[in-house]
Formats: sequence, structure tokens, C-alpha cells
Amino acid sequence: MCFSGLLLHRLRFVLRVAAILSTISLGVLTAQAPVELEQRIRHIQDAILPPVITKGKAPATTTLTDRMAALHVPGVSIAVIHDGKIEWARGFGVTRVGGPAVTPDTLFQAASISKPVTAMAVLHLAESGKLNLYADVNQYLKTWKVPANTFTEKTKVTLRELLTHTAGMTVHGFPGYASDSARPTVLQVLNGEKPANTPAILVDTIPGTNWRYSGGGFVVTQLLLEDVTGQPFPKLMHDIVLGPIGMSRSTYEQPLPQNRIDEAAMPYHQNGQAVPGGPHVYPEMAPAGLWTTPSDLARYAMEVQKAFAGKSSAVLSASMAREMLKPGMNQWGLGVGTGGSVEHPYFTHGGANEGFQCNLVAYNNGDGAVIMTNSDSGGALATEILRTIAYEYKWPDFAPREIPERKEITVSSDVLARYVGIYAMAPGVNMTITLADGQLVGQMTGQGKVPMSAESETTFFPQGIDAEIEFPKDETKGPASQLILHQNGRDMTAKRLADAEAKKVAGAAAAFDKRFKDQTPAPGGEAALSRMIEDLRLDKPDANLMSPDLFAMLRRQQEQLPTPISQLGALQSLSFTGVGPGGADIYQAKYEKGSVVYRIWLGADGKIENANVR
Repeated sequence: MCFSGLLLHRLRFVLRVAAILSTISLGVLTAQAPVELEQRIRHIQDAILPPVITKGKAPATTTLTDRMAALHVPGVSIAVIHDGKIEWARGFGVTRVGGPAVTPDTLFQAASISKPVTAMAVLHLAESGKLNLYADVNQYLKTWKVPANTFTEKTKVTLRELLTHTAGMTVHGFPGYASDSARPTVLQVLNGEKPANTPAILVDTIPGTNWRYSGGGFVVTQLLLEDVTGQPFPKLMHDIVLGPIGMSRSTYEQPLPQNRIDEAAMPYHQNGQAVPGGPHVYPEMAPAGLWTTPSDLARYAMEVQKAFAGKSSAVLSASMAREMLKPGMNQWGLGVGTGGSVEHPYFTHGGANEGFQCNLVAYNNGDGAVIMTNSDSGGALATEILRTIAYEYKWPDFAPREIPERKEITVSSDVLARYVGIYAMAPGVNMTITLADGQLVGQMTGQGKVPMSAESETTFFPQGIDAEIEFPKDETKGPASQLILHQNGRDMTAKRLADAEAKKVAGAAAAFDKRFKDQTPAPGGEAALSRMIEDLRLDKPDANLMSPDLFAMLRRQQEQLPTPISQLGALQSLSFTGVGPGGADIYQAKYEKGSVVYRIWLGADGKIENANVR
């Protein structure tokens, strides 16, 4: 928990001052682990770390079991690479509620991690002379062409641009198709024709001039590979990549063959409810269709590492692997994101399909991890697990940030009692200070409680957070009138609420706590969101429906960008999926040509205070 987290999120669109705040038993292992390794796994399993820890002090940790329960994640599978080999692979939890345990062989949807595996096939064919990364892709496409327009008149789309997300192609990602719904062909997806649920894929900026993530570009790549090889996509990927590097459990077949369904984890929403009908089907196989395991994705990562080091040429040469991992625009390589220092560079990709979230990180020199989950909230858990793995293995990145240990003093209860109260940080965002067992406890709106240690009679630091809270001296000796949050080199002053207002806020906080526990929507939220969606479709946001700051933000967006909502067609359904820890009600909106996740914060007056879209 971090005081900056909620404020950064909630104030981004409100005051633009975000810069101020910046079941389970043991799991299933493939083989009996040595005692030392088993202890290492236990360290990770039993002590999931927070984002910030204090040097010289034991961090406040939680168990993987508890985090899975809190986030409604039924199953997790992990593979860890160390010194160029899979050191361990283990499953935790269950493939479905009430079902069998997750094992290292359980299949998950890799979602967007399908893209870097697809990229490897492209690069292999480029090395064999069948493709040119710098040529116009239309010279390879036979059954469809990238539509010509003013953006492609002088600059053509190339494979290199498709792999690096610089081709100017539209369509960020794909919601997939329920198992019982009609599914489009790849050509229908490309053209945005029914029953496709996403808009047409085309170029809307000059290729090579900007970076913008585009799953649509990888659908173009999928068709191109089929046209060049004359093979169905799942077969060509097996023959070129999956087979040669030993990804024996993996397949791009969509839907997953019926005889393999029992091997797969079932997907769940953030509120713990199963995705109706089970796994969605993705005709967009290249960007989203890979079924795999963490161990198989680890084999992919190790093959890249070995090729990069010149120790394997099973799919790529050393020179091509180095080209693949060379950072370009927005630190993006050929199909993968890149990061790290000059001494310790890494490559990475995440993935999020309906009910599945996962992450892959691998250093160029031989360490890495793959984490796969069967929940929409699994991405947050994967980040926590990766953080803990990085700490255990002493990686230079991803581990918790360490802050210096501070000298604590004892402050009398009479002095501490003066600071108890609720302080307004911003509209709808308050910090509540309470006193428990002789210690101040701080709680930001929508976040958990954090003990605060005294550095002096007027300055306190939240445990495990790189911040300081100051109560300026007051000659009256009565209740403190304000506090100042010092964080990230900046200061924010918050005034104490009057007793009547504080009582209302406390009541609202208690109501939210219950609503979050029960995962029930705020009254009137769905109706307000429905009206806002219709107004956005008509490009006419209603000032009476939302806060002045949200209205102003939407107006600015209208002036700068075309409204994408209108491109998605008619709204077909709006479903509440849960309450986020930051206080947002989360709704999934399904349109004729797409799916959008809305997060809204409803004020006491029934207006939408803030909103964001994924």
C-alpha cells in the first residue's frame, strides 16, 4: 500500500497534481526440489513483499495463499529461470473453483505474450530469405492488402514496423469471443465485418513516425505468415518455433481442441466469478491465441538468451537475436519490450485476455521468470510475485525499493491524540488518522491502514513507504488543523475536516468498506455510466452528469482526438464486475465491435467524479 498510489490515480484527471504523490497447500512441483531450493521457493510463497521495504527492518509480508484469496485468483503457475535453465516450476491453487490443482503442465492463455513468440517465426523466415523486414508487407500479402490511404502514399508498412508497433496500425487489443458466439474469419477481423467485434484494422498515422501498441498489426502479420508459407497459422508456428525449441505443450489452435480442455485452467473475472462459457476464443491467434505453460514460455525465453549469446541457432542466429533485443522507439525491440541497464538488459512482455493475465521477464544473460494466472486481477498478483522473486534472486530490477531506516521516538498519547482526525487531500480523497495501541495509523481513501512511526513530536513516517507526514506546530495545543505530506520531493497540505463533515466522511468510508467486502456497486452508478456512454457516443458529454474537472478533461480529449467510442457501434450490454481497491466500480461494456472496461468513481451527489477506460 502506498499513499501515492491512490492519489496518483484519483487526481490524474481531477486536479492534475499527480506529481505530488507519486485450497492452496504446497503447490505442485515437477520433481523433488533440493532442500536449498525448496527453502527458496518457500521464501517466495510465504513472504510476498510490498513495493517498499526499510533497510535493516523485516518487511511486512503476506503469503501467496492470502494474496490469491484477496484478489480472487483461483490459480497461479510460475517458472523461474536461473543460470540459463529452468530452476523450478510450480503450480498453486486450482484450475477452477472446486476443481483440480494447478500443475506446471496446466495450460493458460498467454494473451499478448503470443506476440513475441510470433515475432520469432517472422525473424526466422527473414533469416532464411523468405521475408524482408524492410519491404512493403503488401508484396507478401495475397488474400488481403493493407488498405491504401493518405498515410501510406509515401511510406509503406513493413514487418519491422509491425513487430515494433510503429506501423501506425489501429486496434489495440481483442476481447475474444464467447465459446457459444459466432466467430469471424481473419479477413472479417481485418475488415471489421460482422461477426467481428472490433473495428477495421488500418493505418491512421504515417508508418514509422510514432509508437502505438497495436494488436491489429499482428493480425496482419498472422495472415502474411499464412500467405507466405501456405500453412495454417497453428501448424506453421509449431513447425518454425514451438517444435524446434521444445514448447511441446503449447499450441496456437483456437479454440483449444476438446481433448485438451481438461489440461487448461478456466478463466475468472476480478470479482471471483467465472467467465461465462469458459475461455474466450481468439481468431486473432498471432497477437492473443497461444495456449501454453510458464515452463514452455521459459523455454522460449531461454532460446532467445542462448541465441543472443551465440550458443544456439535452432531458430535465430546470434545477430538476429541481438537485433530482436535492440531497444528502439519506446524501448521496444522486435516483438518484445526491453529494459534494464547497459550491464543488465532484459526483455519482457505481459498479457491480458478475458480471465487470464500473465507476465514474462528475462535478462539477456540468463535469469528470468514467467507467471501465469486465471483471473482478471492476476496482473496485480503477478507483479507482486515478480517483485518477490527479484528480491530472492537479487535481481537489479523489479525488487522492492529500499528506503533508509529512520530513528523512532516515543510520543505521549496526549500529543498523538491531537492529530487524530480526517484531513482533505483533494476532492473525494482524504487521509484518516487514528490512534491504536499508542501509535498513529494513517489510511488514504480506498486504501488499507498503515502504522506511522514518530521521528519527532510533529513528524511521522508511514511504515514501508518513502514519505513523511508533518503536523505543523500549533500554539493552541488543540487538535491539529492540518497536515503536510512530504513525498517525492514535493509537499501537499491537507486541512482537517470539521467534526460534522468528518462524521459524514467516516460514514461514507465505512459504507465503502462494506461495499468493497461484499463487491456491490454504488447505487445509481450503472445508470450514470449508461448515460455517459450514450453521450460520449454522440460526442456530447453532459456537464450535469459528472464533476467539472472530468467534464473539462473530456472536452479537451474531444478537441485533441477523435472519439473512439463511436467506432465501436451500438452498446449491447453493460455488466458490473466488481469494486476495485481504489474505490472504482468496474463495468464491462460490450459493443457491436468491441469490449471496453470502465472504472468510475461516483460522488455523494450521484455524479461521476472520475472515470477511466481500458
